[in-house]
Amino acid sequence: MSTQPPTPAAVTDAAARAAPARGKHRSLEASSARFAYFMLAPALLCLALVAFYPMVNTVLTSFTDSTFGQNTTKFVGMDNYTKLVQDPAFRTSIWTSLRFTIITVVFEFILGLIIALVVNSSFSGRGAVRAAMLIPWALITVISAAMWKLMYNQIYGVFNDLLVNKLHVLAINQDFLGNPVTALPAVAAIDIWKTTPFIALLLLAGLQLIPSDVYEAADVDGAGKIRTFFSITLPLLMPSILVAVVIRALDALRVFDLFYVLFGQRPDTTTMSIYVQEQIIYFGKVGYGSAVSVALLLIIAVFIAIYVVMTRWSAARS
Repeated sequence: MSTQPPTPAAVTDAAARAAPARGKHRSLEASSARFAYFMLAPALLCLALVAFYPMVNTVLTSFTDSTFGQNTTKFVGMDNYTKLVQDPAFRTSIWTSLRFTIITVVFEFILGLIIALVVNSSFSGRGAVRAAMLIPWALITVISAAMWKLMYNQIYGVFNDLLVNKLHVLAINQDFLGNPVTALPAVAAIDIWKTTPFIALLLLAGLQLIPSDVYEAADVDGAGKIRTFFSITLPLLMPSILVAVVIRALDALRVFDLFYVLFGQRPDTTTMSIYVQEQIIYFGKVGYGSAVSVALLLIIAVFIAIYVVMTRWSAARS
C-alpha cells in the first residue's frame, strides 16, 4: 500500500490544534514556578537575615578600625588586609589549616571508600554494621576530643601504655599533643576516626545509585573486579566523590572546636577559625578579625570554584 503524504492544509490544521496545548503547557510551567518561588520565599528570607546580612556586615567592618569598647569607628580602607598579608601568625594559621585539611580529607576518602565498598556488599549483619559505623560521627566533637586527649596523655594514656609497655615500639612515653612534630598528626587521627563514617555514608549512597545491570554486563564481558572498579564504579561514583570531598574540605578548613579543646590558644596549632576568635574575642580587634574572616571566606570560595569546575568536567565526561 502506498501512503499519501499529508496535505499542507492537514499540516496547518494539526499545528493549529497543537498550539493551544503548548500554550497551556507553558502556562502550567509558569504557574508551577511561581508557586515554587512562593514556597521558597520564607526560607530565602531567613537565609538573607541569618547569613547574607552578617556576611555583608562583616565585609564592611573589615574596612574599619572597629574595636570593642571604642565609641568611634573610622574607615581605614585596605589597612587591615595589608596588615593581614604581613602577619606571620595568620600565614601560620593558613598553613596549619591546609595541612590538616589535606591529611584528613585524603585518609577519610580512602578509608571511607573502602568501608562503603564493604558495607555495600551482601553479608550477614550488614544493617548492624552500617548502624555501628556511624557511632563515632554521631558523638559530639568536644566529647570525642576530650576522650582522645585522655588517651594521648603522656603518663596514663592508653596509647603510651600500648606502644611502650605492651608492644615495646617506643622506649619512653611520648607527649603526642605537646610535641609540635606529632601534634598535627595526632589531631588529624581524631578527625579521621570521627568523620570517616560520614564520608563512607555519602559514598555508600552513591554506590547504591549505580544500576546492577551495569555490573551484570561487565561480568558477562569477562571484566575482573579491578577493571570493573576503575572502569565502572569509580567513574559513576565521581559525582558523589566530589560532593563528599568538597564538603569535608570546607568543614576541615574552618575547624575550631577540635583544636581548641586539645590545644587552646597555642601558636603552632592555631587554625584560621581560632585566629579569628583570638583577634575578636581576646584582643577585641573587630575590624581586623573581620578581615581575617573575609580572607577565610575567600579561601573557601576557591575550593567551591574548584568543585564547580570539577563537577562540570565530570558531567562533560559522562
